Amino acid sequence: MGAASARSGFGGVLRRLLMRPATVAANERIAGRFHLITLEGPALRDAAWTPGHKVQIAMGASFLTRTYTPIDWDAQAGRFRILGHAHGDGPGSAWVREAGPGAVCDVFGPRDSIAPSAESEPLAVFGDETSIGLAHALSAKRLVTHHFELDDPLAGGAVLEHLGFAHATLFERRAADVHVDRMEAALAPLAAAGAAFVLTGKAGTVQRLRRALKPLGVASPRIAAKAYWAPGKTGLD
Repeated sequence: MGAASARSGFGGVLRRLLMRPATVAANERIAGRFHLITLEGPALRDAAWTPGHKVQIAMGASFLTRTYTPIDWDAQAGRFRILGHAHGDGPGSAWVREAGPGAVCDVFGPRDSIAPSAESEPLAVFGDETSIGLAHALSAKRLVTHHFELDDPLAGGAVLEHLGFAHATLFERRAADVHVDRMEAALAPLAAAGAAFVLTGKAGTVQRLRRALKPLGVASPRIAAKAYWAPGKTGLD
């Protein structure tokens, strides 16, 4: 057996040991580049999922994975949904666009990712296209306000309406990230009202918002932050 075959065989063993096989049940393009994808399979039943947990989905024969936050999980039926955003031409975006009913993949997880503070506190979620699934999941059990920076607020607004968000504050991305000034300004009244914060999405925005919360007196245990991506980089989460 050659080296390439050995690596392929080892990868296949890992996938069988660590991952749950799943099948795409539906792929609905909602608006713009957003797709609501349903995955199902017997191996997904009785999974210990909590809102905020993540999964990694392996696509194709190679061990290529992309990370998503399920918006919900029906452990009895063995089914969960993710909101995919086909933002470019890479293999992950291609899978979001093209994975149709019957396509197979492997799922690693669910497992811990974001752990917000106690449910007794109001929660403010700040993020972007990659954060909407997380925001939806967290909204199931507590009062949440939503704030998103988006390339296409029109499409993003349609997605939020489709998912049943009553209200969300949208910030259209601008050159040199000048829109983040407005996001920072939105922090103060929320902090004064005693909100806890979840900051996800673009690394630069997450860093700026986290720094802006410190002079507002928001203690570290009330801030859950995770960068999902940065320009020119992959694999942050």
